[in-house]
Amino acid sequence: MKRRLVLVLGSAVVLLVVLWQAGALRTGTIAPGPGAAPAPGPEPEATATTRQADIDDIYEAVGTIRPRTETSIEAQVTARIVEVRVREGDFVKRGEVLVVLDDREHAARADSAAQARISAQAGVEQARQGVSEAKAAFDTASAQYKRIKALFAERAVAQSEMDQAEAAYLQAEARLSQAREGVAGAEAALGRAAKQHEEAAIAQGYTVIRAPEDMEVAKRAAEPGDLAVPGRALLVVQTAGSLRLEAFVREGLVARTRPGAELAVAVPALERTVTGVVEEVVPAADPATRTFLVKVGLPDLPGAYPGMFGRLLVPAGRRPVVLLDARAVVRTGQLETVRVREGDAWRTVFVRTVPAGNGEVEVLAGLDGGQTVALPGGAR
Repeated sequence: MKRRLVLVLGSAVVLLVVLWQAGALRTGTIAPGPGAAPAPGPEPEATATTRQADIDDIYEAVGTIRPRTETSIEAQVTARIVEVRVREGDFVKRGEVLVVLDDREHAARADSAAQARISAQAGVEQARQGVSEAKAAFDTASAQYKRIKALFAERAVAQSEMDQAEAAYLQAEARLSQAREGVAGAEAALGRAAKQHEEAAIAQGYTVIRAPEDMEVAKRAAEPGDLAVPGRALLVVQTAGSLRLEAFVREGLVARTRPGAELAVAVPALERTVTGVVEEVVPAADPATRTFLVKVGLPDLPGAYPGMFGRLLVPAGRRPVVLLDARAVVRTGQLETVRVREGDAWRTVFVRTVPAGNGEVEVLAGLDGGQTVALPGGAR
């Protein structure tokens, strides 16, 4: 009983399919089989002719829009974060303050270094004063020694007086030399103090972090109260308004993407195609995909953001195609049909097409060149 019911239902389904196909063929909604006669149908008011042509074969390399430069902003000193003045998406100018750190410790060190520098400067002045005094004493002792020496040569003074004058001269000379060494030491100390003061001032300056150039904040990785340490990113910034497409091109076409070459770039999200310039080709292929990374600079493109999808359109030679007026294609859901003249009658044929520009489509399957097709609705 169950088997008979299944057979009856199957026969009914087959009958319904046959009747539906017969009705569809009469109304021209599906294409008849190879042996079916063309449907007569009404004569169209306007027609078009398929044509064969050679067009550029375009290879579409998928890629991602990225900023030309991306910089990680880090602290140069260890300090507590007092203020973060920017958020993700903010545009900043060169020199604009981004992050402020607690500078009290570094300010104290800078003040201490400044005081040490003042003391060292005073030491230099004192040492130089000592040199002046020692020089005056040396000049006096030297003159006295010369006078006694001349008298001793004339046997006008005793040997003891000569010895005393010579000893005074040597002592004055030693004190002058010692004073000059003191000046050199004081000046060296002053140099060290000045260097320490400069380093302390630089460290204090690092507590205010500024934008290195005109940029856009891509990521904020720190908040007030966090401890900033060298090596830890506080912000990630990228070149404002300067983008490029990074796409992978197969090795057979990399010769067409030399630096300086102008190529079309399609951004589907913006429904735009622009011309970019190849800036860089990474000179090593990915062994897994046999592709090269190509970086193409983009013109100013409002609405484009890093991370968006794009296609690099690389010319890959010429190829023959069949072109047809786009108005001739009737679309029903995902099906595409056209009415083709066969003798004095018209036949509905399934086709597959892709846009070709200038109001035409490229016929991938279903038609050849030189065929006459109807334009629905009398389109002209």
